[in-house]
Amino acid sequence: MYLLEQLINGICQGSIYALMAIGYAVIYGVVGLVTFTYGEIIMMGSFSAFYYFILFGDNLFFALIAGFITAAVVGIVVHKVCYQRFLDAPRYISLICTIGMSMFLKNFATIVFGSEMKGMPSFLSGKFIEIGTIRVGYLQLLIIGIVILLSLLLTLYLKKTRMGMKLRAVSQDKKAAALVGINVKTTTLIGNCIGCGLGGVAGILLGVYYNSVLPTMGGMAGLKAFSSMVLGGLGSIGGSAIGGVLIGVVENLGIALTSSGLRDVFAFLLLVLVLVIRPQGLFGKKGN
Repeated sequence: MYLLEQLINGICQGSIYALMAIGYAVIYGVVGLVTFTYGEIIMMGSFSAFYYFILFGDNLFFALIAGFITAAVVGIVVHKVCYQRFLDAPRYISLICTIGMSMFLKNFATIVFGSEMKGMPSFLSGKFIEIGTIRVGYLQLLIIGIVILLSLLLTLYLKKTRMGMKLRAVSQDKKAAALVGINVKTTTLIGNCIGCGLGGVAGILLGVYYNSVLPTMGGMAGLKAFSSMVLGGLGSIGGSAIGGVLIGVVENLGIALTSSGLRDVFAFLLLVLVLVIRPQGLFGKKGN
């Protein structure tokens, strides 16, 4: 029964990783670049919710909206500084810019928010559903439900709206999209904002799940998001989501059988093993 509870914990935590990875996949697919600022954007989303709770009370719904908007605004800044001027330049230039932006955001957060860990409000604490001898927390169900809802909304947006079609066109071929009249710069900006916004929401869910936020939390969060995307297949939104869930499940089952200190070891070991067998990821196409 303990392993089943850890499996449920893994699915919940993996859902948060999945949302992070989905946002990363949107950015990578539209902009076409790996970014090193994503972890700090996740962190900024968490802190926006923390201060929203202090100023306006413990309303998770509006905190999620605030986190999405805050992360999207940071995404605009990142896009203007690191991407827009270098869309036709060698990729390493934007890559270096994102490294510098990551360092800036991390130090900015440390100076403004302080270096100490801050506590997040407890939502649905102590409330759970009993299925036999297994307990499933209301908060876990809420997090999984939010991730599924946002994933469905993103899918509908990409497939059913005009802007969604532009985003998919730009992700496939920027030059061809420009030839048919699509404004590539504006479209990549919107795609980057959506991906960053989803990362901000994921950061809030991560903070609420662990009841804490920290200026340095973005480092590992960004690595988990990138690892989930690579595991599922670069640029594959569905594959990235599955990769995130798998990493969450493997982490929790691994620490259930060994030690909590080995959590990250299991995550990255899974990534290495999959890439050795299938370098393009579980759902990636050869050549990606």
